[in-house]
Amino acid sequence: MANTKSAEKRNRQNEQRNVRNRALKSRLRTAVKKVRVAVAAGDQKAAETVLAETLKVVDKTAQKNAVHKNAAARTKSRLSKAVAAISKSA
Repeated sequence: MANTKSAEKRNRQNEQRNVRNRALKSRLRTAVKKVRVAVAAGDQKAAETVLAETLKVVDKTAQKNAVHKNAAARTKSRLSKAVAAISKSA
């Protein structure tokens, strides 16, 4: 329980940020999952189109500080590498 007005305000702000960040991270995980499903299915065309959308989502999530910029870069790199691998095999 907060003892001061400033601590109460910080709690309110933290709750709002938590809700916002949770939504952003959920959106990110869903987008990443779509790419991984397309890669697992071996659907090159679908994987490439979904990858473009996912990279935007990853960048926006990092820009809003819901995830660290290095974690976002790592995610983008791994997804791009996976899509490139099915492109080569096809």
